[in-house]
Amino acid sequence: MADIHPFRALRYDVAQVGDISDVVAPPYDVINEQMQTELYEKHPCNAVRLILNRTEPGDAGADEKYDRAANFLMRWVNDGVLFRDREEALYVYHQEFDWAGQHFVRKGFLCRVRLEEFGKGKIFPHEQTMSGPKADRLALIKACHTNLSPIFGLFPDSDQAAQTPLETAISEMTPMEATDHLGVIHRLWAVTDRAAITETLEVLRETPVFIADGHHRYETALNYRNHLAETGKLADENSPANFVMMMMVGMSDPGLAILPTHRLVSGLPDITSDQLIAALEGLFEIEAVGEGAAAMQECWDLIDADGGQDVFGFGTTADNKWVFARLTDGSLMTELAPDQSDAWRDLGVSVLRSLVLEHCLKNNIAGADPHCDYVRLLDEVTEAQQNGSCQLACLVPPAGMEHIEEIAGNFEKMPPKSTYFYPKLLSGLLFNPLDQ
Repeated sequence: MADIHPFRALRYDVAQVGDISDVVAPPYDVINEQMQTELYEKHPCNAVRLILNRTEPGDAGADEKYDRAANFLMRWVNDGVLFRDREEALYVYHQEFDWAGQHFVRKGFLCRVRLEEFGKGKIFPHEQTMSGPKADRLALIKACHTNLSPIFGLFPDSDQAAQTPLETAISEMTPMEATDHLGVIHRLWAVTDRAAITETLEVLRETPVFIADGHHRYETALNYRNHLAETGKLADENSPANFVMMMMVGMSDPGLAILPTHRLVSGLPDITSDQLIAALEGLFEIEAVGEGAAAMQECWDLIDADGGQDVFGFGTTADNKWVFARLTDGSLMTELAPDQSDAWRDLGVSVLRSLVLEHCLKNNIAGADPHCDYVRLLDEVTEAQQNGSCQLACLVPPAGMEHIEEIAGNFEKMPPKSTYFYPKLLSGLLFNPLDQ
C-alpha cells in the first residue's frame, strides 16, 4: 500500500494577508513572465516569490533566486504571515469550475505520502520527465526545505468510500476559499477528526497511487531525500523528507476532467495538405474538412464525438487546410515501439509521435525534423498558425483514466504531455515543511 498520513501544514494567516486569492498562484510551470509580474504586484507575500522567484538585476549567480525564495519563506514564518497548524489533518480540497458548458466540482484531500522509488512500491508515474525542470526544482527544495506545491495523485475508488468520511466531517465547517485567474473556485477544510481520518486511511490501505500531475516535483522530492541520506542528514525513516505533500483524488470522482494537449509541429518545410495526405497514405483514412478556424473546430468536434484513440485532426499552416484522419493500419507500431505494451502503442499521442511524426513525416517529407510545442486551447492553435510558428497543427484525443491505470500499472510512461488535468492545483494553499 501507499503510506499515507495526515500532517501539520504551514499556511497563510488570513488576518495578515487578507484575501487568500491574492497570495496563491498557479503551478510554476504554467506561469509565464507576464503572469509572474502580475502575481508579484498582486500581493507582497504572493506564493510566486517562493515557487518561481524571478531573477533580479545585480544577482551574483543563478542560485540567488533560490536563496531569495528561502529568505522570503523564513521571513514570512518569523513575521507570522505563515503559521503551522497545531494538529495533524487531512485537508479536504474542492475545485469548482466550468468547462465546455458543463459545471464540475472536483473533490479530494491533501495529505503526505511516503516517497517510493518508481517500480518498487505502490506509486506509479504515467508520463516521462525532463532533466531541466528537475534540476531547477531540486535547487529550490534544497534552499527552502519545504514542499511548496502539491503532487496530484489518483487512486481507484469506485464507490468514493475514501472521500465520504471527510465530506461528512466538513459538512458544518467553513472553508478557506480562493478564486484563481481562470475563475476556478478553490475551497479548503482542515479535518482533524481522528475517526474520519482513520476511516479514510483504512479504505486506502491496499490502494495504488497514480501520479496525475507533478512528476518532476515528485522525482525532485525523491532526489532531495536521497541527497539528505547520502550526506548523513536523514535521521530515520520517519524524517519529514521521506514524505511528499500530495492531493488525492478518486478516479471515479465526477469532477475529474482530463483534457487533451495538442501538438504544434515545427522543423518541417511548408508542407501542404496534399503533401501531408500523401505522407499518411495507406495507414490512415483521411477526410478533407475545410479551411481555417471553423474547419479546425469541426475536426475537434469529430474527435470528441468519436471518443477513440485512433482519430486526429491535422492542419497545414501553408495552405490553412484541415483534415480529419482515422488510423486504419497500426501494425507498424509494433515495429516502431517494440518494447512497449499494446496499450501504450494504441494511445493517440503514441501513434502521433511514433507513426506520424517519426515515421511518416521523416520518411516522406524531405528535410523533416519534427519537434513539438504543446497547447491546450484551440485558440492557441489558431494563433500559432496565424503567426507561422508551426508548419503543422495536430489535434489529439484525450487519454482516459483507464489508459493511465493500465499503462502506469505496466510500469510504462506515456509520452510527455499525454494528459492535462484541469484545473491545476493551486500553490500557496498549504506548504509542507521537511526539516521538522
